[in-house]
Amino acid sequence: MPDGTQVDELTLRDGDMTCQIITYGGAVRSLIVPDREGRPVDVALGFDTLEAYMVQDKYMGAIVGRYANRIGGAKFTLNGAEFPLYANDGPNSLHGGRAGFDKKVWTVEKLTEGSVTLSLVSPDGEEGYPGTLRVEATYTLRDGELLLWYQAKCDKDTPCNLTNHTYFNLSGHDSGGIGGQYIKLYASRYTPTAPGSIPTGEIAPVEGTPMDLRTAQPIGAQIDAPFDQLVMAKGYDHNWVIDGYDDMAAVPAARAWSPDTGICMEAATTQPGVQFYTGNYLDGCPAGKGGAPYASRWGFCLETQCFPDSPNKPNFSPWVLWAGSEYRHGTVYRFSITDSAEQL
Repeated sequence: MPDGTQVDELTLRDGDMTCQIITYGGAVRSLIVPDREGRPVDVALGFDTLEAYMVQDKYMGAIVGRYANRIGGAKFTLNGAEFPLYANDGPNSLHGGRAGFDKKVWTVEKLTEGSVTLSLVSPDGEEGYPGTLRVEATYTLRDGELLLWYQAKCDKDTPCNLTNHTYFNLSGHDSGGIGGQYIKLYASRYTPTAPGSIPTGEIAPVEGTPMDLRTAQPIGAQIDAPFDQLVMAKGYDHNWVIDGYDDMAAVPAARAWSPDTGICMEAATTQPGVQFYTGNYLDGCPAGKGGAPYASRWGFCLETQCFPDSPNKPNFSPWVLWAGSEYRHGTVYRFSITDSAEQL
């Protein structure tokens, strides 16, 4: 880093799977899984240099917080006090503000062949948030799964919403657009947004709209439909409300599949929502690994979360980490080989 802080790359291994994590942003730099022929495929977008991570603004592979996604008007009220935040997305605060967790160097607490625990301390007042927040994030690679487990405690009541921002491409990070890959979301409702991608507060049914992804379909099938939500966001970039949400157990949130490689990925989580983002704004980032020219819709994200702008929407998911209590959430990405979309 410019101040001399060392950034490490950590490699997790389990059978035919390999995952590389860097301590800058706790970012997933690569995730190699076997395709239907047993050949290794790197399904995570990433960069070859630390400098590229530092100049990009796409949150590539990183842990984002203290509050993932958007807080409208860059402010919230808690316990009768208003807290102004840094507006880094128009008038709104996105993914923790000017220097969120994605721009911090995390500390390695524990490392084994298949698991790593990273820690971070966010001091009281950082980016406008109250309380000193102590976070641990554990990545575990085992039995065809990448498990992400988050724990956090704070000495004051504070918003807390942690997620991972890996861009997946199940045909390979350098294979081009994702329009032909399939997506299925276990969600019969979503949270529509106003211009600026701030939720209106409505929780709307997907039935009869291009937001209905309950049956597997190519990502590109309806992405450019003349539907106001898709037009405003230039594609999918919305929060879906996961059916059967259970904060004590991971339930299915999504499945994705590449007909090119046969690689299928299921996301399951203890969180109530998932942001399905189709990389609509990937243009303009540095060249990816091996010089891959990452462009719009070359990767998709499945960001498990509490709902965007929950601090300003009384009817949305719980968002306060109370002083003395513990934030504990997990998300698992399971990989397998699938022969056809009918099996999703």
